[in-house]
Amino acid sequence: MRRRSSIFESVVATAGLLLAAATAGAQAGPALGSVNTLPPAAQGVYSASVPDQLVPGVLQLTLQDAIARGLKQNLGALLSSEDVRAAHGERWKQLSMLLPNVTTSTYIDDSKVDLAEFGFTFKFPGITIPAVVGPFAYFDTRANVTQSVFDWKAINNSRAASQSERSAQSTYKDARDLVVLAVGYTYLQGIADEARIETAEAQVKTAQALFDQATDQVHAGTSPAIDALRAQVELKSRQQQLIQAKNAFAIQKLTVARVIGLAPGQEFELTEKSPYEPFAGMAVAEALKRAYASRSDYQAALADVRAAEYSRKAAEAGYLPSLNFSADYGLAGTYPNVAAHGVFDVRGTLTIPIFQGGRVHGDIVEADARLKQSRDRAENLRAQIDQDVRTALLNVQSAEEEVAVSQSNIELADQSLAQSEDRFRAGVTDTVEVVQAQEAVASAHESYISSLYEDNYAKISLARALGLAEEGVKDYFKGK
Repeated sequence: MRRRSSIFESVVATAGLLLAAATAGAQAGPALGSVNTLPPAAQGVYSASVPDQLVPGVLQLTLQDAIARGLKQNLGALLSSEDVRAAHGERWKQLSMLLPNVTTSTYIDDSKVDLAEFGFTFKFPGITIPAVVGPFAYFDTRANVTQSVFDWKAINNSRAASQSERSAQSTYKDARDLVVLAVGYTYLQGIADEARIETAEAQVKTAQALFDQATDQVHAGTSPAIDALRAQVELKSRQQQLIQAKNAFAIQKLTVARVIGLAPGQEFELTEKSPYEPFAGMAVAEALKRAYASRSDYQAALADVRAAEYSRKAAEAGYLPSLNFSADYGLAGTYPNVAAHGVFDVRGTLTIPIFQGGRVHGDIVEADARLKQSRDRAENLRAQIDQDVRTALLNVQSAEEEVAVSQSNIELADQSLAQSEDRFRAGVTDTVEVVQAQEAVASAHESYISSLYEDNYAKISLARALGLAEEGVKDYFKGK
C-alpha cells in the first residue's frame, strides 16, 4: 500500500508540474512565439518596401543603418515622394492658366474647287463662268500668344494647387516619421527577441545543471526519484521556450527585412543592444506646443484647409467676368517662295457670365462641403495630437518605472535561486523550491527585456508624437 501510495503521489506531482509548465509556456507564448504586428499608424504601406539589390555576405545592421535603408526603400516613403511630384505637376498645370502661352503654326494649301459642289450655279447671258476654279494656293505662318489678364478663378485655383503641394510635402515628411516608427518598432522587437534567446539559453543551462545534480543524488540514494523528474520537466520546459524564442527571432528578422527593403534571402545581423538612458522629463504644455509646431501631418492638414479655402474662392469666381488677351503675327501669301506680306491680329476678350444653369452654385456648395471636411479633419487631428502626446508621456513614465523595478527583481530572483541551489545541495530542500526559483528568474529576465523594449519604443513613440521622430531617434540611439 505504501508503494502504491508513493507511486500515486509521484504521478500526481508529475501531472502538477506538467500543468504548471504548460501554463507557464502559454503565458510566455505571446512574448516568445508570436509575430508582433506594427502599431496602427505604421501599418499598411509602411510594413512593405521595394527590395534592394542582394549584397554578398552578412550585413551588420545597426539601427541607424536600418532607418537609412527604410527611408530609402520603404513603400510608404516612396509613394509619398511620388505624391509630392504629382502635386508639383498639378501646381504647374494650374499656374499655366495664368502664364503666357506661345505657339506657332504654319499651313500651306493648294486647291482646285468645283463651284457646283458648293451650290454656285451662276448663269449670265454672254458670260461664261467656269464650273471649276483653280488651281490656286496660299500659305500662312504665324506666332500666337495668349495671356490671361484677369481670371479670379484661375488665380485661386493656382493658389489652391500651391497649398496642396505644401500639404503633400508635409505629408511626405510625416511619412518619413512613420517609416522611422515602423523601423524602430521592428528593430527593437528584433533585439528584444534576440535577448530572449540568450536568456532562454542561460535558463536551459541552469535547468540542465539542476537535472544533472538531481540525477546524481537519485543515483546516490540521497534524493527521491521525483526530484530528478521535476528537474527534467523544468529542463524540457526551458528547451521548449528556447525553440520558441529562436523561431520568434527568425520571423522578426523577416519582418525587419520587409520593412527596410532588404533583398529576399539577404543575410544580416542586428548589431545593436537594447540601450537605456533615463528620461529627462518634459512638461505636457511644452510637449504639446512642440507637437503643434512640428507635427507634419498637422501642417499638412492646415495646408489642406487653406487649399479648400482657395478652392471655394475659385468656385465663387465663376460669377465674375474674365479678361483675356491674344495676338498673332506672321507671313501670308500664295507660296512661300513668292512675295509674302506681314499679317497680324490683336484681340482682347471680356467674358461676362450671365446664366450658367446653376453650375457655379453647385461648385460653391461642393467647395463648402470640402472646406468643412478639411476643417473637421484638422480639428480632429489636433485633438489626436493631444492624446498622442499625453499617452506617449504616460507610457515613457510607466516604462521607466518598470525598468527600475525589473532590474531590482532580477537581483532578488538571482539571490533566491542561489540560496535554493545551496539548500538543495545541502539536502535541506527538494527540487520544487529550486524549480520555482528558476521560474522566478526566468520571469524576472523576461520582464526586464519587455520593460526595456517598452521603454525604448515609448521614447520612439514620444518622438513621433512630437513630430521629431527622424531627428529624435537618431539623436537618442547615436553610438548606442
